[in-house]
Amino acid sequence: MEATAKTTHKQQLSQSKNKGGAPKKKVKRELIIRIRMTATERFYIDSKAKTAGMRSSSWLRAAAKSAIVVPRLTDDERRILWMLAELANNLNQLTKLAHQLGLLTVARDCSKILNEIDITLKHLNNHDRKSDNG
Repeated sequence: MEATAKTTHKQQLSQSKNKGGAPKKKVKRELIIRIRMTATERFYIDSKAKTAGMRSSSWLRAAAKSAIVVPRLTDDERRILWMLAELANNLNQLTKLAHQLGLLTVARDCSKILNEIDITLKHLNNHDRKSDNG
């Protein structure tokens, strides 16, 4: 019976003894990502992190969580973009011909259609499009 009392007393001593140092982190970051960047890009990241009062690595983690990724154009969107570009070229040729021949009404109609195509192209090229994921 004495033997068990001694082992539990030793266990209590070892558990209560503080070894010092920093406390253990709840989430241990074990993985490392290495990226190549220019000095300008590094300066930009460091200055933004400093402004936010953070380390660069913490700022990058926070930025990665809140970043909005703009997806590339799908095959359908590229096909539509190509068709719109062809239509815009054809209408531009028609407008030029209408101006040369003096067909003012045709030139106005073609200009309206060209303007609509231009608006559609700008919408497709807009980098603020939201992705389907978020």
